[in-house]
Amino acid sequence: MSRPSSFSLRGRKALVAIKDERDATIVRRQFERLGIEGVAWTPAEPVGFTPDLSLIDDEFLPLLQPAQRASLARSPVIALLGTETPSRLKLVFELDPASFLIKPLRSAGIYAALVMAFERSERTSELKQQILKLEHRLKSRRVVLAAVLQVMHLHALAEPAAFALIRKAAMEQRKTIEELSAEITAKGMLPRAAG
Repeated sequence: MSRPSSFSLRGRKALVAIKDERDATIVRRQFERLGIEGVAWTPAEPVGFTPDLSLIDDEFLPLLQPAQRASLARSPVIALLGTETPSRLKLVFELDPASFLIKPLRSAGIYAALVMAFERSERTSELKQQILKLEHRLKSRRVVLAAVLQVMHLHALAEPAAFALIRKAAMEQRKTIEELSAEITAKGMLPRAAG
């Protein structure tokens, strides 16, 4: 299934926490033009749905309830900055924003901030998946190394020959090298050395 384009925003649902009514009106107007459903929210309320995006005014920070932070972490966050002090920026960083807008808001820049937020979120998600795959491969390499050492020791083989024996046995048994290596290390089951 292909992911929606970051440039196509129609049909998305956004959580909107903005204190200033003028800024909120600008966001509502832009969302209507872009086909985004904006749901007004204040941190005193629970988040009743999983938004596609959240716009959070820095005046609402810090969010004290862990459930609110967890709910917002599931989608990209755009921080609305009114003050550029280090203490305020530190609170904003806790949201891990994908983009930001400077208050007072203007119509210009909202679309760009939305697109950047969705694109950054997607790229971050892809990077996290790659990291998980690499961590899994790294763990698998340790298992393969342990199996190769076990085969080397028990069959008095050099490392290339031990690995080749494991690879051949894995192909014959229609298993991955990692799966067979895990069996070798767990059960002590070894392929026979070639005669």
